[in-house]
Amino acid sequence: MSPEQPARKRDGAATREAILASAVTEFTEHGYARAGVRQIAERAGVTAMMINRYFGSKERLFAEVVDRVFAPPTVVGDRLPGLADSVARTLAERTAPDAERLDPFLLLLRSASDPEAADIVRRGIETHVGTRLAGLLEGSDAEVRAQLGLALLAGTWLLRSIVGTTALAEADNDHLAGLIADMLRPVTQETGRTGIAHRSVGGPADSAE
Repeated sequence: MSPEQPARKRDGAATREAILASAVTEFTEHGYARAGVRQIAERAGVTAMMINRYFGSKERLFAEVVDRVFAPPTVVGDRLPGLADSVARTLAERTAPDAERLDPFLLLLRSASDPEAADIVRRGIETHVGTRLAGLLEGSDAEVRAQLGLALLAGTWLLRSIVGTTALAEADNDHLAGLIADMLRPVTQETGRTGIAHRSVGGPADSAE
């Protein structure tokens, strides 16, 4: 009989990261309800028991995925002044037909309707992008204005990237960014345009003010 092989030392941090990365993919592609712990484990190269060991439950794993996905700035950065313009420009570029997918929006779309996931998604939005945007706004009702701004961003992303409505899908990025910025300015309470060329429908491009 051959001598017993020594057990391979497990890297706990690497295992945890592999599970979390696998879960981001599964939850983003399938939503909370349809993503299975077995599929997450298989993609990560571990057993389902290991997921319970590191995260305790599917719900707690999903909460960490939401934090992982929503924490990094994707559309709302920290540029002041010119917040409306910078957000509008980024949104137009990130929702263009040839752009890479936006994981936070996909996770929101595919999981928020599930009762178990809705509260986790809500907390993730409020804790990360909602707090970040509200913190950049001056004046009263910053949280309300921030969430109205996020509603505009999410709606634009949904219609342009997922539904693919013709006018939005075919819109020129510069033109679209100008229109979005104009809609965001009441939220940010900024005046004037700072660096985005804007065209009226059917008209020539105006110089940025």
